[in-house]
Amino acid sequence: MTSHLRIRSIRAREVLDSRGRPTVEVELACGDGEPQRAIAPSGASTGAAEACELRDGDPRRYDGLGVQRAVENVQRVLAPALVGFDVCDQAGLDARMIELDATPNKSRLGANAILAVSLACAKAAASVRKRPLFEYLHELFVQQARAAGAANKVLETPHIPLPMTNLISGGLHAGGNLDFQDFLVMPEGAPSYAVGLEWIVRVYRRLGRLLDEAGYEGRLVGDEGGYGPRLSEQRAALEFIVRAIEAAGLQPGSDMTIALDVAATHFYESGAYRLTATRHRQLTADELTSELSVLVDEFPVRSIEDGLSEDDWRGWQGLTERLGDRVWLVGDDLFATQVSRIERGIAEGCANSALIKLNQVGTLTETLAAVLAARRGGYACIVSARSGETEDDFLADLAVATAADSIKIGSIVRSERLAKYNRLLRIAEQLEA
Repeated sequence: MTSHLRIRSIRAREVLDSRGRPTVEVELACGDGEPQRAIAPSGASTGAAEACELRDGDPRRYDGLGVQRAVENVQRVLAPALVGFDVCDQAGLDARMIELDATPNKSRLGANAILAVSLACAKAAASVRKRPLFEYLHELFVQQARAAGAANKVLETPHIPLPMTNLISGGLHAGGNLDFQDFLVMPEGAPSYAVGLEWIVRVYRRLGRLLDEAGYEGRLVGDEGGYGPRLSEQRAALEFIVRAIEAAGLQPGSDMTIALDVAATHFYESGAYRLTATRHRQLTADELTSELSVLVDEFPVRSIEDGLSEDDWRGWQGLTERLGDRVWLVGDDLFATQVSRIERGIAEGCANSALIKLNQVGTLTETLAAVLAARRGGYACIVSARSGETEDDFLADLAVATAADSIKIGSIVRSERLAKYNRLLRIAEQLEA
């Protein structure tokens, strides 16, 4: 192995995410190249099966949310073990970090520490090989697929995924003003990514005007940039979005479709779904499935994420039987980017799509394995940001590299979201050249 491929140094620091919470940034250098930076995101709406973020718990700093212990783990445990490692051996490096952590959920060293090193390694390898990051990640993806005997499940070339963009927020993203967490749009009829992005911006602005005219001038804005009006029920949010699509001169259902993030785990308690923001109703899985089915009948809904709770496997079977041939039924908390849970979902007929979040599993290699597991089952893949995002645009390259069906970034305001949307514009130019 030549010296320019060896990891020279790894440094870490505590930085802030878009919610003002600390997270881990890593700088990794190899050979005589410039250090490459990567930052771990964090989530507000988290599933029980996710890898563990390590936080300090010291109430005197950041209300206990500091990540100095994770930073120290990078510098005192991971760096000494990885300096001199082949920067292009992503799988080996990730496996070594998992071995050093030696817990099922990365709770000793912290998934936030491990992920930041993993992503920085991939960036450094792409840089030293003078390849665009998405091309290098696609190479890793194909190699991993071949090693797993699943090369036929990987698309031949990278492509720009369909954006899934937040317009109205509720749940944990906007103070519980609605039970469902997010109401999103997808420009399915757009002839190109650039045109689709313009359509999204146009609809977002028209929606703002409609909300103003309806008396919601003092509306909140959610963690991901979506509007957070105090609407009375989920149906009102969908009606406003349909009107905004029409006001933008677009056709609901053909030009623009709707996606729902129900995030049902967060209002599931003692076997019942408690819709406290909507007349304090209590529903069974079958009853909530019926309500979702009605919304699909009446509105151009193309995707439903976490329509039921993360451990309601029987309910998910019923939901999939009812709607699986009509919409994407996306497992987020249900799967948590864990291969074992995705494979269980496939075996038991739960969902038909998987949300892919890097920090739910904690390394790039495990993330790619989750994508492959979903593809083997014929599931769609939606690569997703978190509510606590950063200016790091790695996610855009990952979505293109894995030829994801869709990418869920957030809304089209706030720089941590725009970093990804703008990166996709640049990648689209390269793919079209």
